[in-house]
Amino acid sequence: MVYISNLNQNIPHMSKLLKEKISSQLPALREEAKSIAKNHGSKVIGQVAIEQLYGGMRGIKGLICDTSEVGLQTGLVIRGIPILELTEKLPEEIFYLLLTGELPKENELKDLQKDLQNRSEVPSYVWDVLNALPEDSHPMAMFSSAVNAMERESIFRKSYNEGINKDDLWEPMYEDCLNIMARVPQIAAFIYRRKFKKGDMIPPDKNLDWAGNFAKMLGIEDKDGAFAKLMRLYLVLHSDHEGGNVSAFTCLVISSALSDAYYAMTGALNGLAGPLHGLANQNCLKFILKMQEDIGESPSDEEVKKYCKNILDKGGLVIGYGHAVLRITDPRFSAFLDFGKNHLPDDNVFKIVSQIFEIVPGLLMEQGKAKDPWPNVDAASGSLLYHYGMKEYEFYTVLFGVSRILGFSSQMILARAMGSALIRPKSVTTEWIKKEIAKS
Repeated sequence: MVYISNLNQNIPHMSKLLKEKISSQLPALREEAKSIAKNHGSKVIGQVAIEQLYGGMRGIKGLICDTSEVGLQTGLVIRGIPILELTEKLPEEIFYLLLTGELPKENELKDLQKDLQNRSEVPSYVWDVLNALPEDSHPMAMFSSAVNAMERESIFRKSYNEGINKDDLWEPMYEDCLNIMARVPQIAAFIYRRKFKKGDMIPPDKNLDWAGNFAKMLGIEDKDGAFAKLMRLYLVLHSDHEGGNVSAFTCLVISSALSDAYYAMTGALNGLAGPLHGLANQNCLKFILKMQEDIGESPSDEEVKKYCKNILDKGGLVIGYGHAVLRITDPRFSAFLDFGKNHLPDDNVFKIVSQIFEIVPGLLMEQGKAKDPWPNVDAASGSLLYHYGMKEYEFYTVLFGVSRILGFSSQMILARAMGSALIRPKSVTTEWIKKEIAKS
């Protein structure tokens, strides 16, 4: 069978407003970066401790990421705006903000939404690839396979092979990223329905926003629109988390080799699938359900406290508490907690989430077992999905991936726009480390 590649030639409406906004900002941004590097290039901004070399480069300042930052005492801040001030926004608005530093005006938002809708047709061979995979394939393997399969559509690769000027590489990267972003909701929804035998594919509705359409295609019963609202919130909260986390860093490293967005995002999604990264929310939910099984469907505060204390006394962990970066309650957890209180206050699983939040930080502080005793975003999100009937844990990381594609895309587009260098840090040997220690 021969497939005809759709490289945007037949798309009737392609957004100009967002590309024009980015293009207008680039001269000043490039000049600023060039000036900083030229005039201050020799300034030392940090030192590397041996514990950082052995600790996965934790905390080493070695990347530029202007889309977002995560402060010890602030949590996620997107382009200078704390995430809790963005919870009523649509994911499309966040994407515009990530790229430009500004929230879109109404006409700019509608222009972007129309562009995404017109790019949303998934190449037919993607369904063939997914249908050919064994039914017991992991949803993340299916998701990354689908993204990788679409690489034949890459405008970036074709433009590079035709000799495009390096200053213009951001434009085909932009095209690839928007094509991926437009298509992944339908792909992810199809994976959910096929993998978990939910029925036939639900066609997209071009009258809905990006996340609302995704919610509809998943097929979750949503009488009052609350699940669609949860999807919008989820996709906003997980959209970006600076550049050093496993998936974002993987994406940047791969794309720095001038690999196209399909290759880079596939690698990033495979990193996201790891137990120490994107699997955390399902592990948190499993912990709560196990507690419920052990001590009752609706335990008292004292029962929850005793249960958690027993785990800690035995050297175990209360899953979802403690964060690699933050020293406060993750603001994204607070956003999910507020959603739960407003939409499902009587849900027994969510009640346990709330009880743990009131009890566990105090226990951890008493025992001195965590630099950060507060919950991260994953401590609450799984319980909300579970309430609305999405009880298939394996799929939760795919939701994370759909959301984080917003961040991957914005970071890659800006990296190409700024002409970012190949990422290639220097490694050292253990023998070199021992010699350095001997010098001191």
